[in-house]
Amino acid sequence: MMRYNPTNPKQKKINMTTLSTHVAPIHFEDMSGEQFERLVFAYFLRTEGWKITWNGQCGKDGGRDIIGIQKLDNGREQLICIFCANWQKPTLGKIKEDLAKVLKGNSGSLPDKYIAVFGGPVSSRLRASVKKHFEANNINDHILLSGVEFEEHLRKNGESLLKRFFDGEPFPEEPTALEKFVNATVAVSDDEILALMAGCFDRPAFTTPFLHESNLPAFKQALTDTISAINTGICHDREGNIIRRIPGKAAIKDDTIKDKLSKIVRNIEKLRATFDSAVKQGDILCCKCGEPDCPTVLIKASSVICKMDKLREQILKTFSSIHPKFHVHSWRGEY
Repeated sequence: MMRYNPTNPKQKKINMTTLSTHVAPIHFEDMSGEQFERLVFAYFLRTEGWKITWNGQCGKDGGRDIIGIQKLDNGREQLICIFCANWQKPTLGKIKEDLAKVLKGNSGSLPDKYIAVFGGPVSSRLRASVKKHFEANNINDHILLSGVEFEEHLRKNGESLLKRFFDGEPFPEEPTALEKFVNATVAVSDDEILALMAGCFDRPAFTTPFLHESNLPAFKQALTDTISAINTGICHDREGNIIRRIPGKAAIKDDTIKDKLSKIVRNIEKLRATFDSAVKQGDILCCKCGEPDCPTVLIKASSVICKMDKLREQILKTFSSIHPKFHVHSWRGEY
């Protein structure tokens, strides 16, 4: 099997069809740190739509932290630190050093989530040691991706980025330019489009039992934003700002899939109408304090809870029927 080296100009025009057919592994360790870094940046920009900043080069390896700010449905901002390095043999000492730099760079504040992406293998022993170290620092949400695991994510969610990267098209370094580059990269398959759409449903508005919903304005806004994302590909935050662009329903080639997406949109509209009707009829009573984001709510009719949960269950099942790789934990189990 040919070993791909992206620094070799003779191999820049590698055929992605051949890659996929023969399932040839990507040897990230052959890339320069800068190449690997930009690919990681581009992947998270494409799949998550976070507001991302660079912390600047640090250490002898020249690696740079990615600090992502994710706005949640409840309006809270989640701080996510991503560190990427194509070391062939990552060590606990290196991860400890990186975490110390993150804490120093953020005035000692802990990130809500820490993601480390490596180009090489990550042993089970190292995973256990890192887990222990992170938990000792009160960081319970952390992910370590080995080169093989990162490749799986790329092929599943970022095939178009891989194609452009291995066709020898350099990724911009400046964050704004890189974001424009990623947004202009057209998804190459229906599967990739559906993988990008999946993020619209893996959120509290679709996974939290309605009885436990604590922010009704945010709930309704999330439904409206999901309809917009599927129909137009434009994803908004709660304030109406565009956070990322994905291919919309019109970009889907398979008519059967497109019809099911239309059905999903109709069901989300029905879900929103059911909510509005319950509020109008007094079955859902919001707090009278006047604060728009007040979590206090009274649900007078249990039938409303059943209707809302059943509709969301149907929406998730329909989406999983066209995108089998979609798995989400809900109040009724895992689809």
